[in-house]
Amino acid sequence: MIKLLIKIYRSTPILFGGLLFLALPSCSNSMKEVNELISPGKAQEDRGIDVTVLYSKDGKIQARLFTHELIRNDNAKPPFADMKNGMKVEFFDDSSKVKNTLTARSARWYTQEGNILIRDSVKIVNDKGEMLETSEMVWNQTIKKFFTEKDVSITTPTQVIYGKGMEANQDFSLYQITKITGMVRVKKEEVPGG
Repeated sequence: MIKLLIKIYRSTPILFGGLLFLALPSCSNSMKEVNELISPGKAQEDRGIDVTVLYSKDGKIQARLFTHELIRNDNAKPPFADMKNGMKVEFFDDSSKVKNTLTARSARWYTQEGNILIRDSVKIVNDKGEMLETSEMVWNQTIKKFFTEKDVSITTPTQVIYGKGMEANQDFSLYQITKITGMVRVKKEEVPGG
């Protein structure tokens, strides 16, 4: 088609100009659509589907993160990476065994600060069978701790503890609820997953 138009143009410049003039009005994008496509924020995003991220120190894997969708923007102020449509993190001990597992529906990782804001159906299960549930918490990678000011419930083999606010180490072997609002003793066979 291009060769044909070039030949037409060489033989009759007026015909080519007329065809070009008629073709231009048929292309239409609103300025809003064009600006969205070329906006600085969109142009700076990296997007990945079904992503696995490994965290290691001194050659040993400390954590493995899975997410269905990762959107990273290093030029944002502050830079971040969004994990959408679910996430799962497995934390390993020094023997490379899974020590605990964290799951949630979404998270935002502030890459420079080392903080991850984890949201919506947050759950941590450790190797002792203890389970934490909350709606939102922060994981600080630098000091390897979890924090929340939201309502929490911790299910152990013998009880369910309810509270508001919590701090825990990264392997969820030690935790402290800021304000306990209730405790319920349960039999082992009544504990979910027990």
